Amino acid sequence: MSAPSSPLGSVARWGLNLFAVGVMIYLFLPIFWIVGFSFNEPKGKFNFVWQNATLDNWREPFKDEALTDALLTSLKIASFSTLIATVLGSLIAIGLARYSFKGNAFLDFVLVLPLTTPEIVIGSSLATLFLDQSVTRGFSTVVIAHVMFQISFVALTVRARVRGFDWTLEQAAQDLGASPMRTFWKVTFPLILPGILAASLLSFALSLDDFIITLFNAGSVSTFPLFVNASFKNSFSPQINVLATIVLLASVALMASGTLVSRAKSRRSTR
Repeated sequence: MSAPSSPLGSVARWGLNLFAVGVMIYLFLPIFWIVGFSFNEPKGKFNFVWQNATLDNWREPFKDEALTDALLTSLKIASFSTLIATVLGSLIAIGLARYSFKGNAFLDFVLVLPLTTPEIVIGSSLATLFLDQSVTRGFSTVVIAHVMFQISFVALTVRARVRGFDWTLEQAAQDLGASPMRTFWKVTFPLILPGILAASLLSFALSLDDFIITLFNAGSVSTFPLFVNASFKNSFSPQINVLATIVLLASVALMASGTLVSRAKSRRSTR
């Protein structure tokens, strides 16, 4: 039996619990606000003051064509940049984790540098580079800009997964006659795939909601964050809240499915 706690300990425990609840409310309040105002029927062009509850906004979530196009543009940019960054970042992570060579420490520093550099510095530097080279800023320049900071997130995430990898498994496969390429696809890749998927989802989310770097390199292209920012000047329709809620629900569904799949695999392995 545990010893009864003192009154001071009980107060401290209750205070800690209340503090944790307050922090959670502080973190999730903006999300609840966005979801709640997707059911609002505003009077005027700005959906800032609660008026009446309605489901009309959800009956036509893609009513605003410009907003829908901006969201599709963001999804395309995030898809292309995530695919490129996942391939390059994963290869970098495998190379750094498997081999030791001169300059390894310098590459570690280079990978961390984009994570510690302010986004305004990266965005303005890339914009200056594109302007100096007479490159028209648009869809391709945004993809390039996103790939530059996504590679670091992918490489570091995959490297954490690869760091505990047993490389003798590759040697065993090659001793049994498997070629290096077949060994990678049949042994190495399936084992590091969870880390690659986690890194790709993280980089996709970072690309989807990036604002500062995109602002400097977008040119005439309008992404979802840029469109929402510009909407504060003219109008802020409920469809913005609706589409934001849809993106939120899709993200939660992906995380939940990933958790269920990992639990199912762990249960199978323990049987």
